[in-house]
Amino acid sequence: MDFEEMEDRIAQMMTGINRYNPENLLTLEMYVNMQCKENKYELEANLAVLKLYQLNPAHYKKPITALILLKALTNLPHSDFTLCKCLIDENFQQEEPILTILHIAKLLEMCKFREFWAEVDEKSILFLDLKDFNDSIRKYICHVVNITYQQIDRTFLSDLLGSLTEMELECWIKEMNWKEMPDGQIFINNQEENVKTKNITEKIGFENVSSVMKVCRS
Repeated sequence: MDFEEMEDRIAQMMTGINRYNPENLLTLEMYVNMQCKENKYELEANLAVLKLYQLNPAHYKKPITALILLKALTNLPHSDFTLCKCLIDENFQQEEPILTILHIAKLLEMCKFREFWAEVDEKSILFLDLKDFNDSIRKYICHVVNITYQQIDRTFLSDLLGSLTEMELECWIKEMNWKEMPDGQIFINNQEENVKTKNITEKIGFENVSSVMKVCRS
């Protein structure tokens, strides 16, 4: 069964109360693995798996849960990871590799990208089954750079993206429509153009004014 056929089958499973039928769990777990191999993503199906684990703790599978969390990271800056985490028992969150995944997610949240890549290199076995995981995270990092920097040092940018080769870095610069400058800087964006003025109008009701007037008269 190819991914499109599985996708249609899962869509039928996700209708109504059938969404939480434990008999569907094996198929849903297969779908998680297919998402990883095909670099596809379906949040609702993955949330259904975690909910079934929550309702049926005996069926809980740590490797599938780890894959779901890692796939959720690839969809940053959306809040998918938080949604998935909330469905995982706190005791399970203290076990490996879930604990490590929560740690690297925190590094991404805090924009400690160089520390994140160091963890990824050290725990590389966690990511073997996820196609294009690193590039998905790099897209998120580029998003952060795009809204944060006006210009950035070329070497520093390479470090943020995981110590890229010159050729790899050139590809990302081109992909993001950034411009190389003669002094080794990369022009990202004119952030001043993104600053928009906003008029704030405060409305004061008569009851607020009258209370003030009473105080003044006393």
